[in-house]
Amino acid sequence: MPERLESESRKLLGRLREALASDSEGQARLNRVVDLIASSMQAEVCSIYLFRDAETLELCATQGLEQESVHQTRMRLGEGLVGRTAKTGNIVNTANAPAEKGFRYMPETGEERYSSFCGVPIQRLGDVLGVLVVQTKTERIMTPDEVYALEIVAMVIAEMTELGAFVGEGAALSALHQKPVLLRGSIAQEGTSAGRVYLHEPRVVVTNPISDDPEKEKTRLNDAVETLRKSVDNMMVGARSVDPEQVQVLEAYRMFANSSSWMRRMQDDVQSGLSAEAAVEKEQSLARARLSRSPDPYLRERLHDLDDLSNRLLRILTGQGEDRSDMPDDPILVARNIGPGELLEYGKKLRGIVLEEGSVGSHATIVARAWAIPLVINAKGVTREALNGDIILVDGDQGIAHLRPDDTVQAAFRDKIEMQARAQERYASIRDLPAETKCGTRMSLQMNAGLIADLPSLAGSGAEGVGLFRTELQFLIRNQMPQRGELSALYDRVLNAAGGRRVAFRTLDIGSDKVLPYMKANDEPNPAMGWRAIRVGLDKPGVLRMQLQALLRGAAGRPLTVMFPFITQLAEFRTAKAEMDKAIDREIKLGHPIPSEIEVGAMLETPSLAFAPDVFFEEADFISIGGNDLKQFFFAADRENELVRRRYDTLDVSFLAFLEHVIKRCDAAGTPLSFCGEDAGRPVEALCFAALGLRTLSMRPASVGPVKHLLRRIDLNEVRAVMDAAITNGDQSVRRAVSDWLVYQV
Repeated sequence: MPERLESESRKLLGRLREALASDSEGQARLNRVVDLIASSMQAEVCSIYLFRDAETLELCATQGLEQESVHQTRMRLGEGLVGRTAKTGNIVNTANAPAEKGFRYMPETGEERYSSFCGVPIQRLGDVLGVLVVQTKTERIMTPDEVYALEIVAMVIAEMTELGAFVGEGAALSALHQKPVLLRGSIAQEGTSAGRVYLHEPRVVVTNPISDDPEKEKTRLNDAVETLRKSVDNMMVGARSVDPEQVQVLEAYRMFANSSSWMRRMQDDVQSGLSAEAAVEKEQSLARARLSRSPDPYLRERLHDLDDLSNRLLRILTGQGEDRSDMPDDPILVARNIGPGELLEYGKKLRGIVLEEGSVGSHATIVARAWAIPLVINAKGVTREALNGDIILVDGDQGIAHLRPDDTVQAAFRDKIEMQARAQERYASIRDLPAETKCGTRMSLQMNAGLIADLPSLAGSGAEGVGLFRTELQFLIRNQMPQRGELSALYDRVLNAAGGRRVAFRTLDIGSDKVLPYMKANDEPNPAMGWRAIRVGLDKPGVLRMQLQALLRGAAGRPLTVMFPFITQLAEFRTAKAEMDKAIDREIKLGHPIPSEIEVGAMLETPSLAFAPDVFFEEADFISIGGNDLKQFFFAADRENELVRRRYDTLDVSFLAFLEHVIKRCDAAGTPLSFCGEDAGRPVEALCFAALGLRTLSMRPASVGPVKHLLRRIDLNEVRAVMDAAITNGDQSVRRAVSDWLVYQV
């Protein structure tokens, strides 16, 4: 950038700082800003368009167009050259605007006198807030240096918009982060909670976007980048002693930290008059806008690396977000995404979680379910809208969150929570009573777990045992493979905490959505149907043997129950069971005590296993239906895909007929059968499963009470009659018929 233009840029930013620091109202500030820009750029017109709502841009200030059109001229996103700039996030720079495709003439503005048009998006961290426009009567294209100067100014306008500089009577903007916001997401864990926002990665707010001392700011920037690079190097040293795969990831990370082009661009921004913080955020915003639109998944993934580096650099420069001691008493964690290790560090003190991304099968979801913490995922915009300390209501039953709700919403939400609390009191009164129906059928209700911290819920929930203990969580939250001794000690503590109740340990179930941080990820086109669970264990028998040995030693002579996940055919089960036999023989030779009783079962998660030879059902000590996976494979509906995962009903008559087929095969072989999954904990579904003939259900601890409460009030023969009638009538699902019947029973 020529020195003269650098000087002019700094002068303009200095004048803007004075205008923005004045005591004027928001509209007066906007008016002064467009006057200064038009004068500095030697343009007849400068206008600022800001979003009135998500789809509408409004002319909020202008120098050169008719003043009567301010706050009157509006256009839809994508409409005209201004709308195109806002929609694409790209600069529109043309000498002859009327000749451009999509040009929209707005007669009330008087712009017919102007030929050239340069529209620059006003954006912050990839979010377009509006458009800055300059126009001239003569036909000319703005030079790259002039466009760059406009980008600098647009960045400052974006920061001041975030800080509320344009709020006030007559201005387009109301104060940010103050209005109530309804955020719609997806259900990941049911439940309701109220509390205050605690941001996992607090947004850094740049309060000093303009500087008049470029050399001082360059020094600050250089020092901060050097600190950042040293921290990345330290991570590299730690990773080398753990796993070479992490080193590869961090090498890419370090490449960004040492990028000379990234550093040069930020130094140029500082030379033009921005503070070091503003320079970092400007480049972060531009990169996010550019990379997020890339069709290349690799480039989109690199955006996360650059984002993280930029946020680290901003925290070094500002000191913001370093103190984590200000967590409220009722924290609702808000994050773009979060790993299981990070989530476990927060512990059970969290009241709820709202994620901007995430999936129903993610590690964080597994932990949230284990803790029965309401979780909403895919809540777009929550990290942008929320501030630490904001009141937030999480409705995991509907997949929504109310941010800064008004009094009416808060009152209704309190009523809902109170009703749920009263229901929980009713469930506590039947905690020690059997889950026995009115027709005398005795059901066994068990709980799912994955953490030692879950086990105290066993007695309090009224569950008879642990139908599924997910052993993979201990592998997922570590940076290296756990040792056999560590695992055996853990399994010993689990059995101690269970107090003699049965615990069914599922062997390592990784792959698909659960990838170990220290194991090389496979780029599979369909990971849910790929190299996962028992397939990994049989291909890497060393890991499977180590875990089986740890389970045998952890049992310390007590009864042990082990089940293998994702068994699809008899041969897999026999091979896995042979590994167990080898492990038992080895323990005997070493003189170690073996369990007093060993049950070895399989999880039925694919339709193929339901049609295995009779000998499979005879050889398996028990079978557990893995409902979450089985349902997605039965309906060919990926449970990670929001477009289809809720499309198919568990109570669909075809799915129920399939379950009944499995029940009959297990009954014929005398093999115990259970159903494990989210649907087991939903009262209506549990009731229908019981009517089909299932006698053991495993669910999250919080679901045991509601399911037991309903079962104890119902005659299963009557439920089966209602289901049969719906099937005879040709209903696709029995849900409506059973739900309608229940209205008159409970």
